[in-house]
Amino acid sequence: MARARLTLDTREKSKNPNGFYPIILRVFHRKPRMIRMDEYTSIDGWDDTKMELKKSVSANKDLDCNEVNIELYNKLHTAKSIINELGETLKNISADVLIENIKKAWDDSLDSELKKNLSNPLTMNDWCKVLVERKLKEQEPGTAKWYSDSVRAITKFNDEQPIKFFELTVTLLKEFEAEHKARGNSNNTISAYLRGVSAVYNSAIKEDKFEPEKNPFYYYKIPTSRRTKKKALPKENFSTISELNYSVGSNLFHVKNYLLSMFNCRGMNLIDLAKLRVCDIKDDRIFYGRSKTDDPLSVRITVEFRAILDYYISGKENDDFIFPIGYDGSVEYFKKYRSDRRLVNKLCKIIAKDAQLKVPLTSYYIRHSWATIAKNMGIPTEVISEGLGHHSLKTTEIYLKSFNNEVLDKANDLIVA
Repeated sequence: MARARLTLDTREKSKNPNGFYPIILRVFHRKPRMIRMDEYTSIDGWDDTKMELKKSVSANKDLDCNEVNIELYNKLHTAKSIINELGETLKNISADVLIENIKKAWDDSLDSELKKNLSNPLTMNDWCKVLVERKLKEQEPGTAKWYSDSVRAITKFNDEQPIKFFELTVTLLKEFEAEHKARGNSNNTISAYLRGVSAVYNSAIKEDKFEPEKNPFYYYKIPTSRRTKKKALPKENFSTISELNYSVGSNLFHVKNYLLSMFNCRGMNLIDLAKLRVCDIKDDRIFYGRSKTDDPLSVRITVEFRAILDYYISGKENDDFIFPIGYDGSVEYFKKYRSDRRLVNKLCKIIAKDAQLKVPLTSYYIRHSWATIAKNMGIPTEVISEGLGHHSLKTTEIYLKSFNNEVLDKANDLIVA
């Protein structure tokens, strides 16, 4: 694929009488070619990383650096858009023909759609900030972080340069994928980044911030996330964990109780456990909303879970968190929750060792374990939805929420008994 960048022609023969060098557009297509611009500067007056004139250098004192940089920027991105538009056709043309097309594009009036995109100052990075702020206001810090991490990853790949929407091409996406595979990153990691980038890109289109001539995500297939082997403990392992003795009030004591509570609550996620308050307990049930889907759920309190609750709610008010890991779901305390979650998973390894488990236990094993045990015990697949065997946990919840509490309670009693 052809490439284009702005740089200085620092050959001695290219110097002008003032000792300055010309700015050039260097194009690589089978062989290097260059197009000389009208502007000259010194080596110190050129920022080769940002591909622009430095404003505070004496060599540029007679130049309107802002105006020149804008003109250079437009010419560079016109050249890049020509390369992108030609696509596979590049295979059939020479470097000289490509140069002539670029020069012609500079001289002729640009296609109105292309002109609009080139003049659109909004970058992926700018729009990502808007979406992140929006998600933070909506108290969705996890989604905000996903957007931010995804755009940061592709910006880093782009030499830390902000990416204009029209610059996001199939070629760039493929090169990003190839780079991360070369680093040894898994398809799951690459897919997570690119799905985040796609979400930001398509959001800009939906909100009329950008109108693509060609949406790269229609032509580029994001790597498929491989189904990771579901981690599950056999039922007897939970009895072993339950029998472990740790000092009352110690971190290990609490983490052991978190694991058992999650198991007794049909594989509750750790974040939902952290949000539980005393007021969520109503008679023999506990009510909560799933953080992932905001669906309201209700679980009958089992004998083992009741004993755990009796310890934690003693002396507490209705609005108090049940467990020490308490998290109110806010953006402000999300960082603390993530830190607490890391500690929980670190201590899970100690518990796994003490219980002589054959797996590196984490809090996420609990959900898979509950579902797998249910499946192995003959619980109908309609109730447990193939024991989290779906590609998405959301599918599992769609199946589960169609059943009334009585069916789920009987299934839960049979599993945790």
